Amino acid sequence: MKNLIKDFTNEFREIKEPIKVISHLDADGLTSAAIISKTLKRNDNEFSLSIVRQLDEDKIRELSLEDYNYFLFVDLGSGFLSLISKHLNDRKIFILDHHVPENFENNFYHVNPHLIGMDSWSISGAGLAYLFSKELNKDNIDMAYISVIGGMGDYINFSHGFNEGILKDAVDSGKIEIKKGLRMFGTQTRHLHKLLQYSTDPYIPGVTGSEEGSINFLNELGIEYKNSNGNFRKLNDLNDEELKELITGVILKRFGSEENPDDVLGNIYLLKNEDEDSFIKDVREYATLLNACGRLRKPSFGIGVLMENPILREKASELLKNYKMEIIKALNWFHENKNNFIKGEKFVIINAEDNIKDSMIGTLCGIVSNSNVYDRNHVIVGMAHTLEGDIKISMRTNNPKIDLREIIKRVADGGGHSNSCGAFIKKEKEMEFIEEISNALTKVL
Repeated sequence: MKNLIKDFTNEFREIKEPIKVISHLDADGLTSAAIISKTLKRNDNEFSLSIVRQLDEDKIRELSLEDYNYFLFVDLGSGFLSLISKHLNDRKIFILDHHVPENFENNFYHVNPHLIGMDSWSISGAGLAYLFSKELNKDNIDMAYISVIGGMGDYINFSHGFNEGILKDAVDSGKIEIKKGLRMFGTQTRHLHKLLQYSTDPYIPGVTGSEEGSINFLNELGIEYKNSNGNFRKLNDLNDEELKELITGVILKRFGSEENPDDVLGNIYLLKNEDEDSFIKDVREYATLLNACGRLRKPSFGIGVLMENPILREKASELLKNYKMEIIKALNWFHENKNNFIKGEKFVIINAEDNIKDSMIGTLCGIVSNSNVYDRNHVIVGMAHTLEGDIKISMRTNNPKIDLREIIKRVADGGGHSNSCGAFIKKEKEMEFIEEISNALTKVL
């Protein structure tokens, strides 16, 4: 990887013209875009940035009409090498991506872990953007923390490999500190009963989504959610004994709904420069904010937060509240209906129809896939109706031995990661898709 990055960067140094940058709209894509934007700005490169929901031939053809000789794709591009070659064959193409690349000969400047025998989860798009940025200028180590945010949004493991080095840079540069604690969003900012009410990962049956349920839960544990002055308490206000009681209570609540109910403890990554009550103090919460901006079609809000724009930061904060409520609605619906889903030996099909927004079905599948509700190697297939009258398909798995992209291509025109992909189908094809994807998964699994 080091040699790929070095050669890529050396070629990039020769660019003296404006550059077109294209990135994805999820947390990894937005952080990748922010790292590249800051890097180019510091390097005195002229550039423009486009954030796209997905690449397809229409989008690439549209890009070809723009007056740029240099194009940099980040967190996307590898799966569309033939189309990029077809429509941008007279331009110089640079790609930093960790998705499975198309098998197509090209003369692009292309960095991807798959090219050296690694997989998509060995490093994120933001991780590649950071390694390039650091190679271009060692002073850019102060952007390592942005890469950690993006990687956290893509469930990247920071305990080994390139990611361990990136995390070390983020800590050494004074941007991130690591603590052990209760693995919940908002531990720094939310009042205790609200922390439990809005907890989606981990999901707490009878508590998540219900203010009354969270208050009753605390009362059962003998933990006061208000202090002697009548003010609401936060997690940091609990003494050691109360914290132990809370952790034990959460674990017991999760028995029966989770295979590993005690996985509520772990490393918490915090931004040192953020105030204790900041809604982006916790890196996972920051990544969720960025995903909210992308999924709710406001990626500029996410870029604005990363670029430290106070107005867009406030708008993004409001957007996050709406996003969290949508997640809670989706999770509550899931747990109320999980006995009605189509189940194979190693797969589950969640047909949400109009009960969950199409922009949220992938988020739900991702949470379920990583929550131990089912075996970690199960394939989770989500379906939701779109406003346009189609059906959005999302597929997730933690099984490293299968490629979901190959499976979805047998029954629909889709793409994505090997363990995270999606597609759109016509509503009249709903039952046909369910039958075909069931048969395909049964054969593969």
